[in-house]
Amino acid sequence: MAEEIRIPTLGESVTEATIGKWLKQVGDAVTMDEPVVELETDKVAMEVNAPAAGVISELVVSEGDTVEVGALIAMVDTDGKAAHAPKAETNGGTAPATTIAAAAGGALVDVEVPALGESVTEATIGRWLKQAGEGVARDEPLAELETDKVAMEVNAPAAGVLAELVAAEGDTVSVGAVIARVQPGAAPAPAKQTPAPSK
Repeated sequence: MAEEIRIPTLGESVTEATIGKWLKQVGDAVTMDEPVVELETDKVAMEVNAPAAGVISELVVSEGDTVEVGALIAMVDTDGKAAHAPKAETNGGTAPATTIAAAAGGALVDVEVPALGESVTEATIGRWLKQAGEGVARDEPLAELETDKVAMEVNAPAAGVLAELVAAEGDTVSVGAVIARVQPGAAPAPAKQTPAPSK
């Protein structure tokens, strides 16, 4: 079943807004009332939340587009399955990660950029300490972030397998941005691939 995401009432005399930034992409899992997109108007900036839990199946508009109140901007697949399989084929870098997640089952947990300190709104991915497919423990460091003021680590929100790296080393990311996803409770792929001795 699909749920529509539409532009809500923006305030008195405000009839349209600009899509500032998509916080979720097609294939991403969302929970009910989780922010999906940031809107910008002359008077206010606001977030639009998911009307139901599921998977983002379609983004109708792009960042920078101007949309009117009530306009359809995205769709959520509340079955939570349809978007994963086809997207794995078109997104070469994340296909293995998507396969890991689908095989393990269950919802992925987003790894987000934490608050970085007063007046600091973005950071650079300095180094990934884990790669897709590796097992992680809860609160285990996954990535090193660098800002003008501080260097810090981002930890795993749950134990399982690092299913996907959304951001690459050197990327600039904003506070709250999703940089990776963890498959809770999944087992990592076997580390040893040594062939059996020949007879």
